[in-house]
Amino acid sequence: MSATERSGRLRVFIANRIDEALCAVMTELEPRIDLLWEPDLLRPRRRMGDHHGDPDFTRSPAQQSRFETLVSRADVFFGVPDESASVLRRAVDSNPSLRWVHTMAAGGGSQIKAAGLSPVQLESIVFTTSAGVHADQLAEFALLGVLAGAKDLPRLLSAKARREWEPRWPMGAVRGRTAIVVGLGNIGRMFARKASALGMRVVGVHRSATEVPGVTTVVPPAKLRDVLPGADAVVVALPGTDATFHSIGRAEFAAMRDGATFVNVGRGAVVDESALVEALEEGRIGFAALDVFETEPLSSKSALWSMTNVILSPHTAALDPQEDRRIVELFAGNATRLLDGDPLVNRVNTVDFY
Repeated sequence: MSATERSGRLRVFIANRIDEALCAVMTELEPRIDLLWEPDLLRPRRRMGDHHGDPDFTRSPAQQSRFETLVSRADVFFGVPDESASVLRRAVDSNPSLRWVHTMAAGGGSQIKAAGLSPVQLESIVFTTSAGVHADQLAEFALLGVLAGAKDLPRLLSAKARREWEPRWPMGAVRGRTAIVVGLGNIGRMFARKASALGMRVVGVHRSATEVPGVTTVVPPAKLRDVLPGADAVVVALPGTDATFHSIGRAEFAAMRDGATFVNVGRGAVVDESALVEALEEGRIGFAALDVFETEPLSSKSALWSMTNVILSPHTAALDPQEDRRIVELFAGNATRLLDGDPLVNRVNTVDFY
């Protein structure tokens, strides 16, 4: 029996800078949490959503010693220490009583994978992510892309730039059109809910058969190319794993209807970017809205910058002022589950690391 199980409490090391008010929210939601929180030991944030913090931040020898002491005493890490896989590895090695690590990132599985932990460590520690806290915002961005494609936003902006009052034309609509959502996690499900409310037919692509509100049909990934020709819009909401790398490439773009709208709010590596550029240049993709890219920041040499039929977002569509609060609320709920012996939500699959 662990010390935590004997005491019925959790010692949580706050490894990422959050406001003191949010620490109070955490312990209010789950009073059995004891915080190990010393913000002076943590990297200051440079902007909203900057979980990595200032890379120039350094600790004095005394501060580093204190940091390592807190790491070794914790039952739980709220955030990956220093947002570093190597620091996480050392922290796990130094703390055999560590029970749970929660990542600030929704895609925190990649951090766990990079730490190179042993099978025993991966088995003995629960790893969770902040997946879901960004679903609403990302679904809204995806819907923005679908609407912009349907309404021919590039044509409107071009005419405005020329100060030209064009003859009226029939503007597209989303009602009655088909959107394919590749990946029915939190983001894909939220998009389906919003798109179906606007009258769209939504087809989901998912590894397992499942019923999702707003989704009329679910097909496995092997059937993706079969359904792509019927799509007016394709929304990618897949995690970045070895299995999903370049899942959308030349063959998939070739299967799409000419002029279709393409949106990526999952991970950049899921899409073969050079194939996407070709599809945009050739008109097979009529419009694209992209929040993620294979390499970030996007190179200034990328052809995507100069394309008038593309909206680029610098991986910022998920951020809003309430992000940290939602992460704290998610964490506190999971802390209650852990203390009560219930399964945690957003557990990392330590085989595929998503």
